[in-house]
Amino acid sequence: MKGQHKGPFRFIKAAEYSWKGLKATFKHEEAFRQELLLVVILAPVALWLGNTGIERALMLGSLLLVLIVELLNSAVEAEVDRHGTEFNKLAGRAKDMGSAAVMISLINVAMIWGLIIYDQLS
Repeated sequence: MKGQHKGPFRFIKAAEYSWKGLKATFKHEEAFRQELLLVVILAPVALWLGNTGIERALMLGSLLLVLIVELLNSAVEAEVDRHGTEFNKLAGRAKDMGSAAVMISLINVAMIWGLIIYDQLS
């Protein structure tokens, strides 16, 4: 049962649950697959474009943040959908807020990448 594992076994079980969550998100969420493809394409570009470790960390970290936010958004959507498909104002608001969080994380990528590239061109 969850919560009863101790020591190193707890870490192993947590890793198994995390992997299970990643697989489920990949299987059921098209947006996550699209964003993961974006990360796979842009991660090498970030390593190439970044002149310092800080620039590379910011560029890669901003990409990973999109995946983190999408995972959380997908969790919210799954929980809301579990309670039914009929319209509910609060459920709609929760889904919209999750979507807004993803959008802001994508704006964060554009801002960080744009500022780093602008600084390099100046």
